[in-house]
Amino acid sequence: MLFYDAMHRIIPPLTRALWRPTVEGVDQVPASGPVILASNHLSFFDSVVIPCVVPRKVVFLAKSDYFNGTGLKGAAQRAWFEGIGMLPIDRTDTRAALASLDTALEVLGRGEAFGIYPEGTRSRDGRIYRGRTGVAHLVLTAGCPVVPVGLIGTEDIQPVGSSRPRLSADVTARFGAPIDFAGRFAGVPSGRARREVTDEIMAAIAELSGQEPAGVYNDRPADA
Repeated sequence: MLFYDAMHRIIPPLTRALWRPTVEGVDQVPASGPVILASNHLSFFDSVVIPCVVPRKVVFLAKSDYFNGTGLKGAAQRAWFEGIGMLPIDRTDTRAALASLDTALEVLGRGEAFGIYPEGTRSRDGRIYRGRTGVAHLVLTAGCPVVPVGLIGTEDIQPVGSSRPRLSADVTARFGAPIDFAGRFAGVPSGRARREVTDEIMAAIAELSGQEPAGVYNDRPADA
């Protein structure tokens, strides 16, 4: 925690100075207590922008590869990810999806904020894809509110195929009003409840981001 506090005093101000994101509605994020920030997903940098503009720690999961580098470069990369609150997850493990949900529930159980992309992976054509129901599992299990987030322009920071981030990009982060599902699905079959919760969250995200709905799931590329 001390390391996070030290790095967090440096990384968010630096990030905001470089990209100067427009931030709308961040006061909608509860100042304390467990909360899920559910966002659209356009870029790797989504997991940098959100923690750097929200005035409380937001935990995201990231590939464990990012934490396993060696030498000075590996140490610097590890410090960067830890400094914005990321936790490693081994996505090559066949139980990775279940492990990520368990980790998320631990984070929420500590009263922290957890960030998630219900689409599962980045949109490569700018459309917003159907949400997977893991987010609803977290919502209904933890019983905490969800703040929808719409990100715009983050894909321009480091376009697909680019090896370096651009220092100039028009980025907007929009935060919606918290959605509280407590007590709304009592007696509803769990599968149906998860689907309805997920669809409501995705509709709120799409309204903020202005993206065209794809109407299908987004499959993860083999090299993602």
